Amino acid sequence: MPGLALPAALGWRPDWPAPPGVHALCTTRAGGVSPPPYDSLNLGLHVGDDGAAVRANRRALQTALPGVRMVFLNQLHGCAVVPLDGHSPDGMPADACISTTPGVACTILVADCLPVLLSHRLAPVVAAAHAGWRGLAGQGGQGVLESVFGHFCARVHGWLAPLASNQEAIAADTLAWLGPCIGPQAFEVGAPVRAAFCDTDAAARACFTARSQAPGKYLCDLAGLARLRLRALGITRVYGNDGQAPWCTVTNAADFFSHRRDGAALGGSGRFAACIWRC
Repeated sequence: MPGLALPAALGWRPDWPAPPGVHALCTTRAGGVSPPPYDSLNLGLHVGDDGAAVRANRRALQTALPGVRMVFLNQLHGCAVVPLDGHSPDGMPADACISTTPGVACTILVADCLPVLLSHRLAPVVAAAHAGWRGLAGQGGQGVLESVFGHFCARVHGWLAPLASNQEAIAADTLAWLGPCIGPQAFEVGAPVRAAFCDTDAAARACFTARSQAPGKYLCDLAGLARLRLRALGITRVYGNDGQAPWCTVTNAADFFSHRRDGAALGGSGRFAACIWRC
């Protein structure tokens, strides 16, 4: 996976043309103190791991990023967005966040769902979203990416008006990075999941492959669906997860936690993080 190693081997920096002053990271499962099945850099307090171990893991990550404060959400597989600043507490119920405050990291925890990071070339606005299939689908074609981009546009407009007066202009200068998630060869879903996307967008059919040996079941390209949603918003500068094998959380057990792989087999799974902030 391309990227620069973080101190103490706690993760890597995404390879994308982020604007000056914008930084991002994606942790892996290595470098922490949690015992199996959460070994070892589990950052999720809600998954059954020892709380003291999780807090030690979070402190280790914060130590590796001096001057940066990661804000952890209570993610609900929905579309709610919260703004972050230097006083934002952990645990706010939302699946996306946005910030213009230097040193405050929009942070998303995942273990098969897709983390999406956003930045703007000209305005000091960053955002992050937790895009599992439910949040990505939303209702009537309006999901978590549409929701967070609406907030993103409002913040960018506030900084750049009248230069960025509409969504099309803002989207043209927006960059998106997609992190690791369950891959298209591992994500089996039923017809209702396919319908949640294809009933509002015929192009989404290309992201589902019928399983001949399992009628009514499909292999789903979650990252591909996110790219379609971003393209519909006018965001064409999309980097990171392209659906290839190195990005799959299920098949890369040494690097990533996976709820689908380990939840039933091992009794639980940790969470890794994707974060974005500005200096």
